[in-house]
Amino acid sequence: MVDTVNSQKPGARWLLPVLLAVQFLVSLDMSVVNVALPDIGGGLGFEPESLAWVVNAYALTFGGLLMFGGRLADVAGRRRVLVVGFVVFGLASLVGGLTQTPGQLIAARAVQGVGAALLSPVVLALITVNFPAWGARSRALGLWGAAGAVGGAVGVLAGGLLTDWLGWRAVMLVNVPVVVAVLAVVRPGVPADDRRGSGSGPRLDVLGALLVTAGTSLLVLGLVRTETHGWTAGQTGGVLGAGVVLLAVFAVVETRVRQPLLRLGILAQGPVLAANVFALLMSAGQFAAFYFTSLYMQQVLGYGPTAAGSAFLPFCVGVVVGSVIAARTVGRVGAGALLMVGGLLGAAGIAWFAAAVAVDGGFWLSVLGPSAIASVGIGMCFVPLGTAATYGVAPAETGMAAGLLNSSRQVGGAVGLGVLVTVAASAGGDGAEGLVDGYAAAYWVAAGLLAAAALAAGALHGKRSLPAETPAGEKNSRNFGERVDPEVSRSTQE
Repeated sequence: MVDTVNSQKPGARWLLPVLLAVQFLVSLDMSVVNVALPDIGGGLGFEPESLAWVVNAYALTFGGLLMFGGRLADVAGRRRVLVVGFVVFGLASLVGGLTQTPGQLIAARAVQGVGAALLSPVVLALITVNFPAWGARSRALGLWGAAGAVGGAVGVLAGGLLTDWLGWRAVMLVNVPVVVAVLAVVRPGVPADDRRGSGSGPRLDVLGALLVTAGTSLLVLGLVRTETHGWTAGQTGGVLGAGVVLLAVFAVVETRVRQPLLRLGILAQGPVLAANVFALLMSAGQFAAFYFTSLYMQQVLGYGPTAAGSAFLPFCVGVVVGSVIAARTVGRVGAGALLMVGGLLGAAGIAWFAAAVAVDGGFWLSVLGPSAIASVGIGMCFVPLGTAATYGVAPAETGMAAGLLNSSRQVGGAVGLGVLVTVAASAGGDGAEGLVDGYAAAYWVAAGLLAAAALAAGALHGKRSLPAETPAGEKNSRNFGERVDPEVSRSTQE
């Protein structure tokens, strides 16, 4: 794996493992507590209506601070932000594992989300600036996507196993040794930022940071509350409306400051805009689909927590397979073609879920088959998505671009889940048959969202908006579906 990193970078052999460990851990903690929630509620005396905040507190701070975390990496230095994020994440995990009251655990999960919001965008930024464009960068992006998807799926399994064997506190404390081990190799493994001549370097847009954090947090808060309060509740509309207003004010402010948190001109790059639209639509369908798969296995098929988590392992394998395919072909077929094919395969797999979900369904037809198709398709999207999201972006703004992509994914997931929970509730009824009807309706909508993402990529095909893989900071007018000779690209970089 050493050859996947620019050999001129000191400590290069450690860079990729460190970044993959960060991405895996952040994704794992988004799902690892889900299976442990009943034990957490009983152990700490949670009221039923407040238990969901163990999950929501993490999602709220994570989603709200992603743009801030990405830009902070540009301003303060990527390695510095990586270390600070890991320390915050590890300390919050330790406190959460030792907590004695519901309020303490919710607070610890919120601080965990702060650490994750610092870590997640810096990973993509470090890949973008430290990996060459051909071969190595494709493999790194493929592994980056696979680590995130596998982390989320393994989190479900790990949550069940740790809760069954060691108790719910283990789902928090398991992070601590991982954080310590990774911190030990961050300094030799992650190159320091070149700060020479940075006396007049970028500054943090404090007003923009406050506006986007508050606006995104309110938007996520409103969306996660729809499951319990509904879309028509006055509180839901007020929170969502306030979030939209603050984000609109943020957009206006960003056009008036000299060094914005988000330079809106970055979206004028067709590939960057396309990547974020695709990520929003894909995440909206993907996250909700696998949420309903977990419910289907446990509430209809009668799987226990460990069995349900184990059933997600084939999905992990499929994501890795799809990522490998994308890494080996992106230079030949282009980012756009892979996004189209991957999106359509993902849509087909989720449509299979919709057609096969049944009260008397089984693992092979109702879970494994659709998981295999959907996971390969979704896995194929990560390499071209990371490539397009940073296309033409200056190295000093890679954190900005990474924070924007991660925000699109997080908000897309929250929007999709909120909408599809409402769809399932409206289409479903009482008993197992009613649950199945609701899940099927939600799956069909999720499949439509992935198909829409693929069609959006296809619509850009003729506009030459998405490139074959190109280094950040360089522009390429090739059609994004055009075959490219890697040797020509290498000579261009040189």
